[in-house]
Amino acid sequence: MLVTGASGFTGSCLSRKLLDKGFKVRILVRGTSDFKDLQGRGCEVVIGDLATGDGVEESVRDINYVYHIASVVRIEGVPEKYFWDVNVEGTRKLLDASLKFGVKRFIHCSTVGVQGEIQNPPAREDAPFRPDDHYQKSKLDGEKLALSYTKKGLGVVVFRPVGIYGPGDLRFLKLFRPVSKGRWFTVGRADNLYHMTYIDDLVDGILLCGTTEGIEGEVFTLAGETYGTVKELGLAIAGVLGRKVKIYHIPVAPVWIASYLCEKICRFLKIEPPLYRRRLDFFLKDRAFNISKAKKMLGFSPMTSLEEGIRKTATWYRSKGMIE
Repeated sequence: MLVTGASGFTGSCLSRKLLDKGFKVRILVRGTSDFKDLQGRGCEVVIGDLATGDGVEESVRDINYVYHIASVVRIEGVPEKYFWDVNVEGTRKLLDASLKFGVKRFIHCSTVGVQGEIQNPPAREDAPFRPDDHYQKSKLDGEKLALSYTKKGLGVVVFRPVGIYGPGDLRFLKLFRPVSKGRWFTVGRADNLYHMTYIDDLVDGILLCGTTEGIEGEVFTLAGETYGTVKELGLAIAGVLGRKVKIYHIPVAPVWIASYLCEKICRFLKIEPPLYRRRLDFFLKDRAFNISKAKKMLGFSPMTSLEEGIRKTATWYRSKGMIE
C-alpha cells in the first residue's frame, strides 16, 4: 500500500489504520514533513516531491494500491500555479507511474469543493461543478485527470470528503476554542448548511473505496450521517462542552472588505494573511451532501454521531491544553 500525504491529518490516520490491519505501508512524503511517528510504527518512507516528480516512481514500484491523499490545500502566499503543479501535474506523475508498474487500484482524494456552493442541498455526486477558487479548480482538474486514466486501464476510484474532524485535527480548533470561551463571533447569521465527517468514518470509507469490487471510474462523497446549520454546529459544541455561548453576528460586508485588504497587503509583504475571503465561506455557503451512493455501492455506514465526534475531539483538545 502506498499513501501520499501521510504527514497530514487524513493521510496519517489512514496509514495507521492500514498498519493496524496488517498491511505493509509505504508513504511518500517531503523531507520537511513530520513522518517520524509513522516510520517508527513500521511505514517504509520515500522522500519525494509531487511538484518535481522526485521519488514518485520509487514510491510506486511494487505497489498494488495507491491512496493518493496529498495535495496543496487552502494556503496563501504561494503562486496559483503551484496548486496545479501539485494537485494536477503531481497527480499525473503518480498516475503515469501507477500505469507503468501495474497498480491494481488508484484511490484518489478529491474534495466536495469541486461543487462549490450547493444550490439545492443535499447534493449528489452528479451535482454541477461550481469551483470558485484556485484550490477547488485545481482539485477539479486533478479529479477529472484521475478519472480519465480508467480509459487507459488503471482502476481509479475517487472520493470527496467534507468537513473532516476528530482527535488530531487542528482546522476546527478555531471553532471549538471561541465556543469553549463562551463568546463566538460569526460572519452573518450562520444559518447556512454544513456537513461534518468524523475521521474514523472517513478512513473506513476510504478503505471501502480500495476494497469494493466493480467500482472503477466511480466518484463517492464521504460524509457523516447528518448535517445542519453552522449555528447549530456551534451550539452542539457548546452543549458537549457544557458551556453557555453568546453568539455575536458580524455583518458580512465590512468583514469581506477587511479580508480583501488584508490579502492585498499581505501578498505585497509576502506573508500569510490572518484573514482572507475564502475563510468566510464557512459562514456563508451551503455545504450539505447526499451519501446514498456510498451507502449503496460501498456499504458505507458512518458510525459516529455528531455529538460523539464532538465529544472525542473536545476531549483531545482539552488533553493538549488547547481549549478550556
